Order: sequence, then structure tokens, then C-alpha cells
Amino acid sequence: MVFESCVDSLDGALASVAGGASRLELCAALDIGGTTPDPALVRQVVTATSVPVFTMVRPRGGDFVYRADELAGMADDIRDMQAAGAHGVVFGVLDLDRAIALDPMRRLIDVARPLPVTCHRAFDATADLERSLDTLVALGVDRVLTSGGAATAWDGAPAIAALVRRASGAIRVIAGGGVRAGNVLALVRTTGVNEVHARLIREPGPVSPTTREAWRQVVADFVAALPRR
Repeated sequence: MVFESCVDSLDGALASVAGGASRLELCAALDIGGTTPDPALVRQVVTATSVPVFTMVRPRGGDFVYRADELAGMADDIRDMQAAGAHGVVFGVLDLDRAIALDPMRRLIDVARPLPVTCHRAFDATADLERSLDTLVALGVDRVLTSGGAATAWDGAPAIAALVRRASGAIRVIAGGGVRAGNVLALVRTTGVNEVHARLIREPGPVSPTTREAWRQVVADFVAALPRR
């Protein structure tokens, strides 16, 4: 089982790794769903941790339909993430019909290679999840993060299970959205996913050693709740 901890700081990254997270998704502006982190932070986290660090590439909050200048900026951001040492990138682009935008995604994937690419929860905003999954497979995307189109992964568990069956190993399905230690075991058993994603750490202000230890424990409790398979 892979647990991807979503964080927006070095302190959060260190606490996640100390608690047993097997991968990090590093973002900025998590209060609006996440945007591209500063390359300097990416370098810090990559240097200070021993697990893969995937970085969000998203120019703003809101929808996932981007102008040409925003797409050009995303391509530049991917190059910045590569130069900063990121081990993977996370992005998604939709068209006005709420489908995966083929040409923009293809161009960004080409820029990202050889790094693995995850499509984030823009996927959940598409009109047809199964068709969108097939599109991502055809594009060669490595992973897709999803709550099954629902408010939380638990609410969307039947849809996630259907996506896992449809993917049949061609793309890795990551369950994310409201996943916690109390529901992760049931979620994994219901859906058949091998990877889960959660934001367990929220930073209220100055970070003390006590706060870091509390974060580590939250992550450790989550990891302990994962099935061993």
C-alpha cells in the first residue's frame, strides 16, 4: 500500500515521512485546492526527505479550463519542478465540455517526461469518469487521483471500485478525498485501490516541536490503519 501525504511545507513533509508516508504531494495554496509550489521549497523537501516528491502544477484555483498563456506557464512550471528535483508532477486540464483536454494534456505530458504524471481531481469534474479514464490511459498518464466524482472517496467508493476494474492495471487509481484513519481500511477493501491520498496536516500558524510530533502521530496512526498487502 502506498500512502501519499498532501503537504504544503517542509515541516509537514518531514512529519509525514517520520510518520511513515511513502510519497508526498507538495503543493501551495491548499486552501483553494492546491497550486504549483515554489521551486525553492521543492528543492528543500527533496533534499530533506527520502521518499518520492510529486508536485502539483496548477496556476490558480477554480476550474481546470486554462487559457493559452496559462498552459504555457504550466509548461514552464513543469520544467521548474524538474530542475528542482521533483520525482513526479500532478496536473489536469479540461475542455469546455468537461472532458479531458487532449492536446493540452498531451503537450504537458511531453514536457513532463520522463517524470511520471498524475491527473489530479480535475478528473472528478469530468462529465463521464469511465470515458475520462480511457482517455488518460490512451495519453499514457501513470496515475489518477479520484473520489469517484463524489464529495469524499467513501461516498464515491462504488465508482472508484468500478474505475479500478476498468483500469485493469493500465493506470494506477489513487483514492483521495476525506480519507482518514477511521475509514481507510474499509475504503481500500471496498475499492481495491493500492494507493491512497490524504491531507492529514493543516498548519494553523507557527510550528513547534509539539506540533510536529502531533502531526507525525496523525500520519503514523493513518499508516497503521492501512491493510498489509
